Amino acid sequence: MSTKAKPSERKRGSGAQYVYTVLRDEILDLTLTPGSPIDEIRLSERLSMSRTPIREALVRLASEGLVTTLPNRSTVVSNIDFMNLHTFFDAMTLMFRVTTRLAAQFHTPADLAAVRARQEEFAAAVDAQDALAMIATNREFHAEIARAGRNPYYEALCLRLLDEGRRLLRMYYQSFDDQLPNEYVQEHEDLMLAIESRDIAQSDRLAKTHADQIVHQIQTLISRDRRQHIDI
Repeated sequence: MSTKAKPSERKRGSGAQYVYTVLRDEILDLTLTPGSPIDEIRLSERLSMSRTPIREALVRLASEGLVTTLPNRSTVVSNIDFMNLHTFFDAMTLMFRVTTRLAAQFHTPADLAAVRARQEEFAAAVDAQDALAMIATNREFHAEIARAGRNPYYEALCLRLLDEGRRLLRMYYQSFDDQLPNEYVQEHEDLMLAIESRDIAQSDRLAKTHADQIVHQIQTLISRDRRQHIDI
């Protein structure tokens, strides 16, 4: 018996993918702000979709931590836990260091080619000032480094942290008006050179520096925003 999907099944699947892509981009771009409700009826009208693909998309977004279903079954954009960001930053910095060290030790020529390809895509996104593309290509750049380290446990944790930090990264690029300074693009280049030369200590130092400047920029942005909203 053929396993080929029926047209209606393909249409339903592609509809859910379309809704997922629209909502994901709006959440990552902070167009849909943390805590804002997602009205399935209005969304259905706006996208000319039935509520079935919308619910399928919301299930997928929930699995990625981008939306939250409340006890009353309503759905909201997941909040960013600003009070505990220090724990996220600590984990992110450690993962950058560990995965980059391992990549320097265990990479293959094919790994380097994959990392280089992702870096070229990231540089193109920076040139285009396309923040969503920067977020996506930056993720894949660091994901390829993690894969090159040959430790699936560290790789899985690194991917989780990269995904959880996507909205923070949007704030990071936003702080530069999406015109990321070239020196930060160069940080990726320097990381690749250290990995390629199998300089484990230098890879560690550069990974820490890379993580530290991202953390500092986001912390400065959050601190500045908090000062601006203090009522006297």
